[in-house]
Amino acid sequence: MQKRTKLILAALLPIQLLLLQVLRFFPAFIEKYYSNGLFPLLSKIARYLFGWIPFSMGDIFYLLIAILAIRWVYKNLWRIRTDLMMFSVDIAATLSIVYFTFNILWGFNYYRVPLHQSLGLKTNYTTEQLISTTKRLIEKSNEMHRQLGYADSVKIELPYTHKEIFDSSINGYQNLSKIHPSLSYSPISLKKSTWSLLLTYMGYSGYYNPFSGEAQVNDKIKTYTFSVVSCHEQAHQLGYAAENEANFIAALATINNDDPYIQYTGYIFSLRYCVNEIARRDIDTYHELLETINPGILKSYKEMRDFWKSYKNPFEVISKAFWNQFLKANNQSKGINSYSYMVALVVNYYEDKPF
Repeated sequence: MQKRTKLILAALLPIQLLLLQVLRFFPAFIEKYYSNGLFPLLSKIARYLFGWIPFSMGDIFYLLIAILAIRWVYKNLWRIRTDLMMFSVDIAATLSIVYFTFNILWGFNYYRVPLHQSLGLKTNYTTEQLISTTKRLIEKSNEMHRQLGYADSVKIELPYTHKEIFDSSINGYQNLSKIHPSLSYSPISLKKSTWSLLLTYMGYSGYYNPFSGEAQVNDKIKTYTFSVVSCHEQAHQLGYAAENEANFIAALATINNDDPYIQYTGYIFSLRYCVNEIARRDIDTYHELLETINPGILKSYKEMRDFWKSYKNPFEVISKAFWNQFLKANNQSKGINSYSYMVALVVNYYEDKPF
């Protein structure tokens, strides 16, 4: 790459950052021309290209990039003393290309119209509304727990392999698309991450690779969360970049699945968020409601907490701090804490709908 080209690319990096700050004021433009225009085409092409491959091309891609980056730094570290300016320009030029590619392939979705506006939902709700919705979720979760043939005290694991869960996940989106056409999903591109153990130590259940269009799921997690995480990553593939919105869509996709086991995972997933929100608002009501939830469901929650606790490490704190700042830099003002917004979506979406 010639020096002049590198300088131009490096200069484009701050310009890109500035333009993104401007774009945040035009969500309708992003929604129409990117999220519902260019992105679905790019996403489908990527899934057709890599979805059929049985292993994760994205994981291999990241590994190669890491190796090349380490190799380049090793070979060019001496330039910090002798040619610091061009050393910095080389890095800035590379970051400029990567950042541009990231935004074209997916990143602009962070600036789209919020999901509650697209669905015509409110973002506020009263504690009374929250408690009412939570009670309904408890009743439905307990009912499904028994319908699946398990005693109230038994913890349920899905009797499916990871592949079977992947294959069945698309059914929920097919049913959901009859109500919300924008949630139509095909073709499938779900993979177990090659780096699942690393993801676990980082504290993540999965991730979406914007460069390959693949949805990666951590195969260390339990099957009753595996199904929800799969649908969560599929929501990212559909262009819903915000984690809270992807959580809500995952809840809808699992609840609308024809398979009762998958439905069950969607109900207890939504219930956990609502119960935790009640704990923040009214601790006495929280303890009262816990007494009405089947012990088997509570055992699943505890197992999940114990699983993540067993992998707790300083690296996770650093990783989460980085991700939190990344979200804030990409139009998610509350960072990781914005996940609680899902409760508002659940409460308002199901207020006048049966479970």
